[in-house]
Amino acid sequence: MARSLLKTSPNPVKTKLLHQIGLSLYNTSHGFHEEEVKKKLEQFPGGSIDLQKENNGIGILTLNNPSKMNAFSGVMMLQLLEKVIELENWTEGKGLIVRGAKNTFSSGSDLNAVKALGTPETSFNKCCIGSRSGVGWRSRSYYSV
Repeated sequence: MARSLLKTSPNPVKTKLLHQIGLSLYNTSHGFHEEEVKKKLEQFPGGSIDLQKENNGIGILTLNNPSKMNAFSGVMMLQLLEKVIELENWTEGKGLIVRGAKNTFSSGSDLNAVKALGTPETSFNKCCIGSRSGVGWRSRSYYSV
């Protein structure tokens, strides 16, 4: 019964079910253990992902790492995962504005983190926490400022 429920459920439901029983979507999908991925990403601090949920159902997600032109650090990638899960559970949510702090959107990922994590030995380039971004929010409006 549990297997058929996991096979037929949308991704947000699968993720919730897996987390409730102590498993992760990443163990089977990418061949990585979530805690191992988190430990590696935590080695690259800096910046933050800030979420503001307005009463009108609009969320404002701010990439906040202006000293590096809002490049994603490892910690920011983990925070983005937390914010996406929070947004998936926000039943009043209608849309999301994604913006960068200090008049810069984002220069991408912090290249020091990418270089360290994306080696052939770790195959980290195949595993991206951000790949979940947007799951459950695909039918809603996004605006980038």
